[in-house]
Amino acid sequence: MATSLTVDIAADNECLRFTTAGEIDLSNIAAFKRALTDAVAEATRRSVRLLVDLAGVTYLDSAAINALYASADRVTTIIAPSLLKTTLRVSGLAEVVHVEVASGT
Repeated sequence: MATSLTVDIAADNECLRFTTAGEIDLSNIAAFKRALTDAVAEATRRSVRLLVDLAGVTYLDSAAINALYASADRVTTIIAPSLLKTTLRVSGLAEVVHVEVASGT
């Protein structure tokens, strides 16, 4: 049974915001990768920045980090709760993509 995960994509003239909430793990990584790949393609097509908003994510595993690494060349910023920022820093992802702490976390 897949863990609960929601994804939303919103765009304006300068940025495409890929927002996800819930847990990202092996049970739903295929859906996360597919949605992230679609967001990367859309941001590229529109020639806009891609912001990945993980503020609503309560857990992510190494598969999620690998998916984010695979898109790191197109992601300009990751917004994450403070607990996940540590994980992103330790994984090295914060060295290749700018990571900001989500407000209120």
